[in-house]
Amino acid sequence: MKLPKSLEKYQKYINRETISYLFWGVMTTILNIACFNICYYVLHISTTVSNVIAWIVAVIFAFFVNKIFVFRSKQWGLKKLSYEFWTFIAGRLLSLGFETAFMYLTVDVLHFEAFIMKLFASVVVMIMNYITSKLFSFKKEKPQNADAETQGDTNGNK
Repeated sequence: MKLPKSLEKYQKYINRETISYLFWGVMTTILNIACFNICYYVLHISTTVSNVIAWIVAVIFAFFVNKIFVFRSKQWGLKKLSYEFWTFIAGRLLSLGFETAFMYLTVDVLHFEAFIMKLFASVVVMIMNYITSKLFSFKKEKPQNADAETQGDTNGNK
């Protein structure tokens, strides 16, 4: 895909994975915001509890779409799945802490509009979550014997 000249320096960042992450990240964010709005505005649940409920729903959805569609992790063995899931949860707990503190400070203490603050927090959270997923949860493993397979053994055999 040929990019406009002004975007060429960003070409290594614009690929199937980042576009897919952006798409599924937006879908996850819409789900998160919808759950938050239902809890907060319709059910009149507190800001913090509404945020946590929305987070749980969104994280479960995000784990599966990230595993399957974004990072294309094909391994479903218990050990690998557990690793991916728990590192994914750990990364999301970090962003939940940020988002919850941010929402509490801006909405409950400073009395800014909850929806606007939720949108802003969601952008920051999406960036944080991509980094933790890419670096930890769904990192690509290098083949263990890649050098031996491509270079042959010491006797010159392949």
